[in-house]
Parts: sequence; C-alpha cells; structure tokens
Amino acid sequence: VMKESLHDVRVRKEYEAIRGFYAHFLVFVPVMLLLVVIDVVSGSGMWVHWIGIGWGIGLALHAYAAFVLRPRQMARWERDQIEAKDRRGADSASVA
Repeated sequence: VMKESLHDVRVRKEYEAIRGFYAHFLVFVPVMLLLVVIDVVSGSGMWVHWIGIGWGIGLALHAYAAFVLRPRQMARWERDQIEAKDRRGADSASVA
C-alpha cells in the first residue's frame, strides 16, 4: 500500500472543501427558487428573503472556508509536516 504524499493529501483535502461548497451551492439555488415560487403563489407576505439572508450568510461562510481558510490551513499544515520531517531527518543523521 503506497502512502499519499503531503502534496496529494493537501490537494485532496482542498478539492473536498471546494466540492463541498459547490454541493451546498447547488442545493441552495433550486431550494431558494422553489421557496420564492411558494412565497409568491401563497401571497402570505414576503418571508422568503429571511431564509435567503440566513442561508446566504451560511453559504458565504462556507465559501470563505473553502476558498480562503482551507488553502491557508493546508499551507500551514504542509509547512509543519515538512519541518517535522526535516527535524526527524536531522535527528537520525546525528545519531548515525
């Protein structure tokens, strides 16, 4: 069994974060469209915007996490892993 390289792990996690955002977005759009139709047809007053605002804030935070936070976290994690590997290599070289 071959281990994933640090780069492969980082790329996979970044891809999963972005894919998760797009899945969230692809649910948000049709559900909101359906709710707008229900709101307009029912004529019970405009309430759908409250759902759109709340869910939209959640979607915006998800986008920030996937496109801004995740790459920063992964870069920091990758740097830490490389530094730890360098330390282990230096430790084993000094023992020999």
